[in-house]
Amino acid sequence: METTTNPQTETLGYWAVQAIQKHLEKVISHESEVLKDHDPEELHQMRVAMRRLRSAVVGFAPVLKLPESAEDQKIGRIARRLGKLRDLDVLLEILQNTYYSQLPPSEQDILDKILIDWIKQRHKAFRVVEWSLEHKIYQNLKEDLQDWIKEPSFTTLEALPINEVLPDLLLPQISHLFLHPGWQVGINQDPVNSAEITSETLEIILDQQGESLHDLRKQAKKVRYQMSLFTNFYSSKYSTYLEDIKAIQEHLGDIQDSMVLMEKIADKIPSKIRSKLPTFINLLAEKRYESWQKWQSLQQRYLKAENRQEFRLELLNPVIETGNR
Repeated sequence: METTTNPQTETLGYWAVQAIQKHLEKVISHESEVLKDHDPEELHQMRVAMRRLRSAVVGFAPVLKLPESAEDQKIGRIARRLGKLRDLDVLLEILQNTYYSQLPPSEQDILDKILIDWIKQRHKAFRVVEWSLEHKIYQNLKEDLQDWIKEPSFTTLEALPINEVLPDLLLPQISHLFLHPGWQVGINQDPVNSAEITSETLEIILDQQGESLHDLRKQAKKVRYQMSLFTNFYSSKYSTYLEDIKAIQEHLGDIQDSMVLMEKIADKIPSKIRSKLPTFINLLAEKRYESWQKWQSLQQRYLKAENRQEFRLELLNPVIETGNR
């Protein structure tokens, strides 16, 4: 296979700058619309871009000398403030657009009061985001990174060929993912007495081990963001693995969103929630079970040692194809 050989565009330093510039520009492109607060999708896209920017900073950390204002922790602080507002948007969207119309009037009346309270919370969360985007922490981050992109500063690793060091960048994150205890949630260690997990059994499992699945989802998200930086350097098989990681994140995310929605509503109705909202509770359980079944197929695939090994081998063999730019 013919490969490119331009030494200036195949270095670790070059691709670090490309990644940071791409995601910073994406962050900035959504800023004004987020402040107008007309479309929740703008906030979502800015939050994703901020997370991807943070992922690039972390992923390329060995080669970067960034200004103090662009440290991982400071990017994370801004991202979390965006996240709190986005989380409320997700709760409101799911409740209003997915479940509300399927509920009887008696349950809608109960949820109307909760929706009003969440809208008030969202207003306060937006004010925090508004303040954050006007604050010097964000402004310094943006301006200092723009200046750094024009004249980047690196460690001595700058000139390393990107295709030679990619496995060293990617494999540690994959190791953390594969060693996460969340993969074992719902797995019966006794095949003789194993039984199919029912919707009822799933609720018990999630009550006891749901936090482990949530943490696995967060690890999958980190891997997804880091892998997405390097799709130009691998075959289509790499993209297939990346799609699997995305699906893992989404299915576990659907389970988590459903659990959080129920918990937030339970906080407002501390007693007899099942008798007051039986239809709603059943719909949530059905959604969790549907998402669980989708997750299970991926769980079973990657619990097989040969599949994990094939994944690792793909990461060990980057290829830079001519014309990929």
